Amino acid sequence: MAVSPHISLSLSRYKFFSTSVVENPNFSPYRIYTRRRVTKSHLHAHNSTISYGRTELASSSKKLWIKQRSLSETEVEQAQLEEEEIDIVDEASLLSLSMKPDRNMALLDDYEMEELGHTPHTTHRSGYVAVLGMPNVGKSTLSNQMIGQKISIVTDKPQTTRHRILGICSSPDYQMILYDTPGVIEKKMHRLDTMMMKNVRDAAVNADCVVILVDACKVPAKIEEVLKEGLGDIEKKPPMLLVMNKKDLIKPGEIAKKLEWYEKFTDVDEVIPVSAKYGHGIEDVKEWILSKLPFGPSYYPKDIVSEHPERFFVSEIVREKIFMQYRNEVPYACQVNVLSYKTRPAAKDFIQVEVVVDKNSQKVILIGKEGKALKTLATAARLDIEDFLQKKVFLEVEVKVKENWRQDEGLLKYYGYGGQIRAM
Repeated sequence: MAVSPHISLSLSRYKFFSTSVVENPNFSPYRIYTRRRVTKSHLHAHNSTISYGRTELASSSKKLWIKQRSLSETEVEQAQLEEEEIDIVDEASLLSLSMKPDRNMALLDDYEMEELGHTPHTTHRSGYVAVLGMPNVGKSTLSNQMIGQKISIVTDKPQTTRHRILGICSSPDYQMILYDTPGVIEKKMHRLDTMMMKNVRDAAVNADCVVILVDACKVPAKIEEVLKEGLGDIEKKPPMLLVMNKKDLIKPGEIAKKLEWYEKFTDVDEVIPVSAKYGHGIEDVKEWILSKLPFGPSYYPKDIVSEHPERFFVSEIVREKIFMQYRNEVPYACQVNVLSYKTRPAAKDFIQVEVVVDKNSQKVILIGKEGKALKTLATAARLDIEDFLQKKVFLEVEVKVKENWRQDEGLLKYYGYGGQIRAM
C-alpha cells in the first residue's frame, strides 16, 4: 500500500506487537473499558487527554443471583435499581454516529469555549460532509488527505471501509466533519450489507453538503445508484460535488471530455478532477465544501481528528492487515473486536483482540500451518499499532467462529453497525 507523501506519517502508519494465538471461547462478563480521544498529536498527548473507565457487569448474572435466594422486598428493589444503573452506564458507553453534538455556545463557559477553539467572529464555518461513492473509488484516501492524517484504512480491495469513519479537519477559520462511508453496495448479500447502506443514508441526512467520488479511469456513468443508496428519499437534496478521482492515471484530454460529460448528465453543483493519492486538487475540494458550510462555532476541539476511540482504530489496523495478507472471501468474513485494552505503567500495554469468522475453514486459513499465518498477521498489526499509539504494546490475537454473524442483527449492532460504536 503506497503512502502519499502529503500525509503525516505520525498517523499514516500504525504499529503493533504480539504473536500469541489464543483459542479460548470463554467470554468474561467482567471487563474494563477505556476511551481516549484521537488527537492530532495523538499519543504524544496520551497522558493529558481525558479517559473514562468502567466495569461492565452482565445483568443476566445479577438476575440469576436474585433467583438463587429469597430476598426481602427492599433488597429486590435495590437490585433492580443497580441493574437500571448498569443499563444507563451501558447506554452512556455508546457513541452515536448519527446525531450531531450540541454546539450551543450559550451552554459553555469561557474555558470550554477556549477548549473548542471557538472564535467570536462571524466568519467561522463548520458543518458535516458525507463522502459517498461506489467501492474502491478512493473515498478513504480523499478523506485522509483532507484531514492530513490517516484515520481510514486503505487497501487495493473494494469495500474495505465498513463503518462510517468520522474525521475532523480543522483550521482557525473552519471545521469540517467528514463522514467517510462504506462503498455503495448494489447487490446486498448479508444483513451486514443492508445495515452498512443504512449508515450511508444516515450520514447524508445529517450532512450540510455531499461529495460523490467516481473513478476517472472508468467510462463515465450516471450516479443514480449512488444517489439512491446514499441520499434515499431526502426531499431537499444538499449541495453536491462530484469528484473525479485518479486523474493522474489518464491523459489531460480525457479528463476534459469526462468532466464535460459529468457536468452535462449528472445533477450536481460542480465537478472537480483530483488525484487523492498525490493530493492534487484537494484544496479545490476544500474550497467548494467551505463555500457550502454554514457559519457557526466548532463542534469539536480543534486538536481532535476523530471522535472514534483508540480501540476502534486498533481493530481497524488489524482488519487492514487481514485485507493485505489474505485473499478471496476471508477478509470479508472477518470482524475484529478489541476485547481488552489494559494500560500497564511498568510493562507494555496489553491488548486482546478477537477475529470473528463465519466458518471453521476460514479460521484454519487465518491461523495457517503451525500458526505461522496468524503470527505474521499479529506482528504486522502490532508494528502499526505501536506506531499509531507511540508506545510498545503486547498484542494477543484469538480467532473465533460465529456462524452467519453477518446475518445476526443483534451481533451486528453490538459490533457497531447499528449507528453506534462502543466508546468505552
